[in-house]
Amino acid sequence: MTENCIFCKIASGEIPSATLYEDADFRVILDVGPASKGHMLILPKQHFANICEMPEELTGKAFILAKHMAEKMEKALGCDGINVLQNNHEAAGQTVFHFHIHLIPRMANDKVGITWKPGKLTDEDRDEIVKKITEE
Repeated sequence: MTENCIFCKIASGEIPSATLYEDADFRVILDVGPASKGHMLILPKQHFANICEMPEELTGKAFILAKHMAEKMEKALGCDGINVLQNNHEAAGQTVFHFHIHLIPRMANDKVGITWKPGKLTDEDRDEIVKKITEE
């Protein structure tokens, strides 16, 4: 636990939350600033700033838990879709620097707006990225 991390305090139970699920590694809560009704957060109990800091085993467990909670969300809320969202670093929209996964229930025409305008992958960009990623 990191002393000044709000999500560490929520995950440990120090700050009360609307808990939907809890085990030894994770707490799943309702987001207090939801994008839509039923928006959940999956929080590891250990502090990791982002996905790059998490051990692979725990990362795998987090996404398996996301699948299970998405299934429960779909059944309970009757949503038309679900965004599974995980931001890393400020440039990507991370505002709390404790790894977490958002599960956002979506309804047709809800105007939540988690989209982007698709760009175009140029041959030059493709070749450059493939080379940089695969050289390791």
